[in-house]
Amino acid sequence: MKEPRQAFLTTGQIAKRTGLTLRTLRYYDAIGLLKPAHHDDTAARLYSREDLIRLQRIQTLKYIGLSLSEIAQILSRDALPEQDLRASLRMQKELMRKKMAHMQYVAKAIDESLTMLEGGEQEVGWDELTAMIQTVHTEKDWGEQYRSAARLQARMALYDRYSANGTGWHRWFFSRLPEEGGLKVLELGCGDGALWERSRERIPQDWSVTLTDLSPGMLEEARSRLAGVPGRFRFLAADAEEIPFHDGEFDIVIANHMLYHVMDIPRAAAEMHRVLKPGGRLYASTMSLRHLREVEGLAKAFDPQIEVLDPVLERFHLENGEAHLSPPFRTVECIRYDDHLLVDEAEPLIAYITSTPMNAKERLVGEALQRFRSELKTRLEREGSLYITKDTGFFLAVKS
Repeated sequence: MKEPRQAFLTTGQIAKRTGLTLRTLRYYDAIGLLKPAHHDDTAARLYSREDLIRLQRIQTLKYIGLSLSEIAQILSRDALPEQDLRASLRMQKELMRKKMAHMQYVAKAIDESLTMLEGGEQEVGWDELTAMIQTVHTEKDWGEQYRSAARLQARMALYDRYSANGTGWHRWFFSRLPEEGGLKVLELGCGDGALWERSRERIPQDWSVTLTDLSPGMLEEARSRLAGVPGRFRFLAADAEEIPFHDGEFDIVIANHMLYHVMDIPRAAAEMHRVLKPGGRLYASTMSLRHLREVEGLAKAFDPQIEVLDPVLERFHLENGEAHLSPPFRTVECIRYDDHLLVDEAEPLIAYITSTPMNAKERLVGEALQRFRSELKTRLEREGSLYITKDTGFFLAVKS
């Protein structure tokens, strides 16, 4: 059945409503960046709601400085469904936060140089100039930032839509922290501060919270993200293998899904033990080796060469974490988060598989992707849904 013309907007209507020129829209059509969904009997270009969502994404990517060829490449490989406006906007918001945080970091480096000059120094030295160049250069590839954000959004979307446990990991994990006031808390590898933002109403006002990460840019993002969150936060670039604090300084240390990235885990465990007060508690979260194994098996059944899950998890997981932590900590308890996925749609699962840092996104392209999609849909029609194991939890270790 032919859709009514009222379901579409013409090039002129799009131009009038968005402020874009007719020339721009026609050029996007000519280069294949934004092809209208339909043409009517008068050859007028007719744009659908999905076309308008794509146009919004194009303009956002232009705003952060990407070329049209980069944008075309990104959108052609993006795992995010075009119709998922909410997920798209969330992902774009995260990207904007990243860019704002990075710009603040660059501005800080410039301010430090200005302070040196205004303090009477005749010139900024080699070290300061090279550091400033490195700061500007860091995270300059916003196309890769966008791709990374899209991949992360695809993974989060699968969890959000199909997880049986409606509490959500961050809120559940935070609920396991003690509730008493006046505590000094250290988080190692805080990332963008999501744990604190998603539990903002639960944070005791008199906690003193120190957030650390190896990436200064990530710290600035966390600072920006938590600007409106009540609480006493301080931010510091730090390495978990060499924590820059005194012995017995903290009541709580948090290592949320990060210890498998640490090169020397025993050294990090000793450091976390050192900075805790007697009776202080470490909360170190990770996953089991069973986590999402059905996803890996599904992909390998189609192509044995496909890799989906990152083997870095093998360094610190729920099966070996106690062995890593028990030398310095005499009391170590494993507490699991009860959850699983029940997936009844093919596209979110494909988006997840092609979003991981492994090789699935290179192997599932073109005809291979179409065959995989067809086989997955056939299986879902036959079985109704796929059960996928989620096995996540944390180790609670107490300093005696």
